[in-house]
Amino acid sequence: MTATSPARPAYRSMSALVEAVRAGLLGADPARATVSVGFVTRQGVRHASRAHGYRNHVLSLRVDAVVGSCAIEPGALPDETAYDCVGASVAELLTHPLLPVRVAALDAYLMSVRPHAEAADATVTVPGGGSLAKSRARAEAVVDLLPASSRTVLVVGVVNSLLERLRATGRRYLPCDLAGGRTEWDEPHLPDATAVLDRCDAILASGMTLGNDTFAPLLAHAGAERKPFVAFAQTGSAVLPWFLGAGLTAVSAEPYPFFWLDGGPTTLYRYGVSG
Repeated sequence: MTATSPARPAYRSMSALVEAVRAGLLGADPARATVSVGFVTRQGVRHASRAHGYRNHVLSLRVDAVVGSCAIEPGALPDETAYDCVGASVAELLTHPLLPVRVAALDAYLMSVRPHAEAADATVTVPGGGSLAKSRARAEAVVDLLPASSRTVLVVGVVNSLLERLRATGRRYLPCDLAGGRTEWDEPHLPDATAVLDRCDAILASGMTLGNDTFAPLLAHAGAERKPFVAFAQTGSAVLPWFLGAGLTAVSAEPYPFFWLDGGPTTLYRYGVSG
């Protein structure tokens, strides 16, 4: 893939992006954008032939025709959180004490003012099929965003299908996940991504890093060291493209409903690429 210059301003921090939204610099007044629906998706998965499964909890907020999302650790948010967001404005939720709420609200707002279908550089269709087949197809599309020259990839937010694809392309990886655990190949998840940044020549990170506040050091390192940094985003799929050109290289954006919710074809939106 060939990198292109982003058509949007490049922000270097979440606080700067939020301030631009609050100031009305990126579109409609966020005080007039209201959350009409709030919900939490609780999902468990164990693909056929895989030894390990995992769980996902995702907070989602609807603004107009779009849904913004932020993945959370299971049990991390009170059940009332989604209900409490309904009827609130994006401006109000951008000052909410819980970071996942702020991320989901920001995601919904940015998706409403700049829809993926209009803003993305390209799209990829993940064919319909079983959960493992779709997971592998999505992994291939994500890993394809890394430059061919990358040999050791720091993976932040372990997804075994991504690791499987990296292995198939002859790359080494450093699997990091705050939740701990082990990979499908019985490798321990490293607990601190920042401790091994100097051991990689590329970064592949989940959008969940926005919701657990671990994104900033990855962005700063990638920008300072000029390392390829690719994000695969269900969390903050409309947020992350605003960091292209400020340390982030490419984004695979996947808004709700995610590939694991539907057996039919689903779409990935690509940013930072041509073709």
